[in-house]
Amino acid sequence: MSARLTIATRRSRLALWQAGHVKARLEALHRGLSVALLALSTRGDELLEVRLDKVGGKGLFVKELEQAMADGRADLAVHSMKDVPAALPAGFTLAAILEREDARDALVSGAGAELAALPRGARVGTSSLRRAAQVAARHPHLQLLTLRGNVETRLAKLDRGEYEAILLAAAGLKRLGLEARIRRCLSVEESLPAPGQAALGIECLAARAEICALLQPLGHAASSACVRAERAVSLALGGSCTIPLGAYAELAGASLRLRALVAAPDGTRLAQADCSGPADDPEALGAQAARVLREQGADEILAAIAT
Repeated sequence: MSARLTIATRRSRLALWQAGHVKARLEALHRGLSVALLALSTRGDELLEVRLDKVGGKGLFVKELEQAMADGRADLAVHSMKDVPAALPAGFTLAAILEREDARDALVSGAGAELAALPRGARVGTSSLRRAAQVAARHPHLQLLTLRGNVETRLAKLDRGEYEAILLAAAGLKRLGLEARIRRCLSVEESLPAPGQAALGIECLAARAEICALLQPLGHAASSACVRAERAVSLALGGSCTIPLGAYAELAGASLRLRALVAAPDGTRLAQADCSGPADDPEALGAQAARVLREQGADEILAAIAT
């Protein structure tokens, strides 16, 4: 084989690591294939002073990459699946979901390894309404503050004393060799991850069958089933990356267990679901979990957030 592919990626060190990981996997898998990276700045990377839910959500991290594929400047894009809206634009497909890393949220702090032990009013930084809502529900004595920027920027703000603790995805810290900064990984019972958290997805144009064929061997069946179930919850509830929604699926034999929640941003109200079903129909399980959430008032919680 003799061919060249171009991967569209964000410019952050984590995004470049992720794209480089896929590049290495593809070149090892397909002898003679050359893969280049096209690093782009996205609106999500540029709007650092406002909360993402106020300006369009995490989909702002993928639009420029999709445009590069539509224009023919790139053949595929590598995403953190938690940043990908539940409904893709027409003409695009997720050709592969790679094996998942640690999906838990991580506490990074110089003040201790337990949120409960932080003093009243301690400043805890996070970019995620989902994380903030779950921490607020368990630890109402803490002050939850918005924290934007790449991983290194967030760590620097903590080190400068702007926060007593911050919450980040464990997977990103591990991929960047920063695992030593983790004081403790929060259990999924403490902080339910975002749909698709810690999984990498590869997107391309649906019409590019030859690209899909090259990417297919990178897919991981178990991770894909779990992520599909989680994303189905999001899709059933409106498909936005901006809502405080957690969803986490685990595979056990031929069955999937899916836990999901919708939370008021201040943590005062939670709707929760815990469902199981066949692993060969993850979307149906996600729809079931969404129905349970609605029965517990998820629509009312989301409507209050939108007003």
